[in-house]
Amino acid sequence: MSPFKIFFFAALLAAVFSFSAADFNSDVNVAWGNGRGKILNNGQLLTLSLDRSSGSGFQSKTEYLFGKIDMQIKLVPGNSAGTVTTFYLKSEGSTWDEIDFEFLGNMSGDPYTLHTNVYTQGKGDKEQQFYLWFDPTANFHTYSILWNPQRIILTVDGTPIREFKNSESIGVLFPKSKPMRMYASLWNADDWATRGGLVKTDWSKAPFMASYRNIKIEGCVHINGRSSCSPSSSWYTQQMDATSQARLRWVQKNYMIYNYCTDRKRFPQGIPRECAPSA
Repeated sequence: MSPFKIFFFAALLAAVFSFSAADFNSDVNVAWGNGRGKILNNGQLLTLSLDRSSGSGFQSKTEYLFGKIDMQIKLVPGNSAGTVTTFYLKSEGSTWDEIDFEFLGNMSGDPYTLHTNVYTQGKGDKEQQFYLWFDPTANFHTYSILWNPQRIILTVDGTPIREFKNSESIGVLFPKSKPMRMYASLWNADDWATRGGLVKTDWSKAPFMASYRNIKIEGCVHINGRSSCSPSSSWYTQQMDATSQARLRWVQKNYMIYNYCTDRKRFPQGIPRECAPSA
């Protein structure tokens, strides 16, 4: 084999390996927390901690304009009241776009509340909340954000819990023009997180800790105003098939605890347009 071919195949193997073995060292920066966020096990594990002085957080090194991000998370065990553990996408600026997973802590033995929201141009008010059908503190579980030009799909261990479609045709804003970075954090929000702020953080249980592993990012990398990706990637055109729709209905029937689409006190003039069955 010629030296050129040897070099080519070595480079190809290196590229494949670096993709399959992507880790926190190569993909993210610990952004805040003064040492409370730690990358461990040669980049395979990232832990965030929270004490009375500060929480902690990390963010992706790269911005993306559409993508699919999987993250395995093990939440704060025991009495996590007042704490919030997050995994989300967000753009910069005062009229930002955002796609949220927020895990609202609770008293020991009570279920976490999984809070989701979608912001476009700084406007949210599209909350849906769920309980989970397992203990999210006992083991790692995979939480995924799929964001393509036609829809956002949030999944838990491969089961869809929420779909937000692009309904621009009926005048609904959809995040599609601003690149977003991936963020994750653990912080204190006892003014609202648990029972609307009635249950406060028990600092005798600190430090609180959440763990992240097996990050996987497939996306359109956005650099210097331009995005680069392969539109042939399966996630770029992914839709909900009949099986996924059935699983989504199962989750929403059995585990949804709040849906802005049915909150007529907030929307006395009628539900938002994207909530209509035909949307």
